[in-house]
This record gives sequence, structure tokens and C-alpha cells, in this order.
Amino acid sequence: MADMDNDEDGAPSWRQRPRPVGMEIGYKLDGDRLQVDRTRRVDNVDLRAVEQVRFLYAPSNVSSKGFRTQLRLSDGKTVTFGNLSWRSLTDLDRDDARYHRFVTALSAAIARANPRARFVAGRPRAIWIATALVGALCFAMLAVFTLRALHQGLTNAALLGVLLVAVAFWQVWPLVSLNRPRELKTGEVPDELVPGREG
Repeated sequence: MADMDNDEDGAPSWRQRPRPVGMEIGYKLDGDRLQVDRTRRVDNVDLRAVEQVRFLYAPSNVSSKGFRTQLRLSDGKTVTFGNLSWRSLTDLDRDDARYHRFVTALSAAIARANPRARFVAGRPRAIWIATALVGALCFAMLAVFTLRALHQGLTNAALLGVLLVAVAFWQVWPLVSLNRPRELKTGEVPDELVPGREG
């Protein structure tokens, strides 16, 4: 189960099982370090080495409410965790309020440790443009299909086209709108990509 609590020493932490099969991973702030506990080993990430913090909308096959936070380090490695935690092959757990509190505390710690760290939202520009173009192409194809069906008097096919447009819009629009690439202020946490803000 995903969980964030203050450890006995008061340090913010977050636990997540990122895959249906596999171990839970624990994340804990320890001064200017992030401890990543993978059960078999514990890695310590120096927050001064974090060059970029990226916030993403990342739905899963089971939930459309998936979000991720990605840290890119100066050695090229990345640390990525999200708000969804698998309980079983078909069941997910979400605790957005605790996730938001942990990400906010982590972002503030990174901003203190490395004021030059970039905070960005959404996908890299090239990936976002490709996603938007593919989405637009899909909508155009479905619109042509629907209009041709109407002109030919194929009402059922036209209704199917309208239904497919609605479903495609519901799936694609958040990928494009929420993952629009943009720069953030140092330490900023965007509520639309880190759900669960209280108050």
C-alpha cells in the first residue's frame, strides 16, 4: 500500500509498489539526501545532484489517475515514483493527499540543496508534439469516418463514430493538455500533476 508518514525522526517518507508483481519501494528524506529502500538494498541520492525535477501525467492500464515525479541526476540516472501503488494484478491504491505532501517536502528540499535545479511539467517537447499530432490525426480520421457514414445514410456507423470520438477525446485530451511542456519556478509543485493538495 502506498503510504507517506513522518518516521520516528520526523522525516517525510513515501512507500509505493510500482508494479503488480514486485517489492514495495520506500522513499525517505534524510537531510539533503533521499533514501530509496528497495528491500534488498538502500540507495542514498544526494539532492545536490538533482539537475531536474519533472512532473508527469502517466495513466496506467487500470487507472486514468496516474501521476509521476521524476528526478534526473547529474550522472544521468533517474529516480521515478508515482501516486499509484499496486495491491494485486487488478487493484490499485491511491493516497493523493499523502503523495502531494511528500512531493512538496521533497521539492522544497531539492530547491534548498540545489537552487539551480530545473523544475518542469509535462513531457519533453518533441514527445508532446508527437502525441498531439497522433491524437489530432486520430480525431481527423474518426471525423471523416463519421461524416462519410452520415452522407451514406449509415446511421449506426455514424453513431459508432461519434462514440469513438468521445472515447478517444476522453483518453487523449488529458495526455495532451496535462503533459504540455512548461518551465516551473524552483521548488514549484503543480497541483494538476501532483494531486491531493489539501485546503
